[in-house]
Amino acid sequence: MEKKLLNSPQHEVIMDSLFAEMVLDKALFKFRKEKIQQKIDQSLRDRNKKEFLRLTEELKNIS
Repeated sequence: MEKKLLNSPQHEVIMDSLFAEMVLDKALFKFRKEKIQQKIDQSLRDRNKKEFLRLTEELKNIS
């Protein structure tokens, strides 16, 4: 039976992949959140209540 050690190269690759995925997920979340906030600002400038309500709900759902 093969033993897998926590400090094995395979474990390091898995951990690096998980870390990279977490960083990417956070960056994508931040980007999406900023885009929604920009659209919310625009809906306020346009006095578009329907779009404002839709976007604020979308923002709540991703947060």
